[in-house]
Amino acid sequence: MNSKNRYILIKLLLFEFVLLNLVLTLYLYFRLPEFSFTEPAFLLKMFPISLIYNFGWLFIILYIRDKEFYFDPNYSYFKNILISLFFFVGFVSTLVILFKIRYFARSTFIFPIFIFSYLNLLSHKFLLKFLKKKSANLFSKTLLIGSSLENSNLIGFTKNLDRYGYHLVGYLEDGIEKSKNKLKLNVFGNISEFTNVLNSHPVDEVFIAVSKIEEKKIIELIQIADSFGVRVKLIPENPELLAKKFKTGTIGDYAVYKLRQSPLDNFNKTIVKSLFDFCFAFLCIIILSPIFLIIAVLILLDSKGPVFYTPLRKGESGNSFKCYKFRTMSINDDPLFGTKSTIKNDPRITRIGKLLRKSNLDELPQFFNVLKGEMSVIGPRPHRANLQQDFRKSVNDYMVRSYIKPGITGWAQVNGWRGPTITSEQKNERIKHDLWYIENWSFWLDIKIIFMTIFGRNGKNAF
Repeated sequence: MNSKNRYILIKLLLFEFVLLNLVLTLYLYFRLPEFSFTEPAFLLKMFPISLIYNFGWLFIILYIRDKEFYFDPNYSYFKNILISLFFFVGFVSTLVILFKIRYFARSTFIFPIFIFSYLNLLSHKFLLKFLKKKSANLFSKTLLIGSSLENSNLIGFTKNLDRYGYHLVGYLEDGIEKSKNKLKLNVFGNISEFTNVLNSHPVDEVFIAVSKIEEKKIIELIQIADSFGVRVKLIPENPELLAKKFKTGTIGDYAVYKLRQSPLDNFNKTIVKSLFDFCFAFLCIIILSPIFLIIAVLILLDSKGPVFYTPLRKGESGNSFKCYKFRTMSINDDPLFGTKSTIKNDPRITRIGKLLRKSNLDELPQFFNVLKGEMSVIGPRPHRANLQQDFRKSVNDYMVRSYIKPGITGWAQVNGWRGPTITSEQKNERIKHDLWYIENWSFWLDIKIIFMTIFGRNGKNAF
């Protein structure tokens, strides 16, 4: 799931969360005479009820609904709402009986679920259309590559792209350029212009209609797309071309192959990782707040300057963001345009800075980046812009790591590939581990990496 679709998803889930809790609060307010916002004892008794309903809602999202419910305006919402209602009632009923919630002995607990489901049914489709209409940049900007497109009966394919969250920005032709008035596409020229188009236009994904295009050209196009971190989907005719992990799908009546797949492209797994990131980061900030304060005081006592250093880093889809760190140097590189990397025995590192770097405590403020949605707890480490350009020149698949959010720690780091990236081995091994993580993600792998970060010996290459 790309970052733009994720933004739509977050907005819709936030709306549902607010709607559910608003309906539940109003229902209990009118149903229970003793309801009071000022009585702590009563609110404490109501907390388990709210928790049960929210867990029921989360169960529906993860196990009953699919991606189309949130992204396809033509989806059958009525059928899905009825199925969700059935399972929602069953889930809440089970927990009410299991935990013997006494308030429900005299109130019909299914009413809030019916009210919520009805309001959700009325509003969901219109809210989705509103978000897409008001925020055209939420569509994934897509480039189509093909040969004699008008004669390949793909007109229906191009018309279906919008409903799946894609915005077709243009077309590249294999061979002699032909008129495309019928399709009304912005023709960028021949496929030899592919690199120039990616340099000059914001493109998130590329569809390649492989029919009549030589295998050698397709492989070259995929390699160029990988070097820019642009996702590729093939409209197939020759499946033998696929040597990497892929997944099939459909758009309209046409099959496509999605290359460079990650488990995090899965709707449910995206939600699980996002929820874990937010909850873990929030708890860490609360629990470690005294340590934050102590470190801040030590930094101020050790040397002049601010507590935090906020260099510009590259994140998901190549977007830039300010990465929060505790300051560890007396003289910092320019946060926006700095290019000077840390070296061993760097004279700029302060006394407290050396300790913070060795123990990785200088990275703790990045939990605020996680709460802001710019980073994940686990993922490829974010690089500065000049380092990204250096990697792109020497490691062809480097930009594939930008498919997901960067992390505070990652698979490469816990396996010893952190610190300097001077040699080809250091660069290739770091990217190799990052890509392995992207293609093999699981919730338990994240837990394992957290455990290895805390208890493993990962500071040997830190300086």
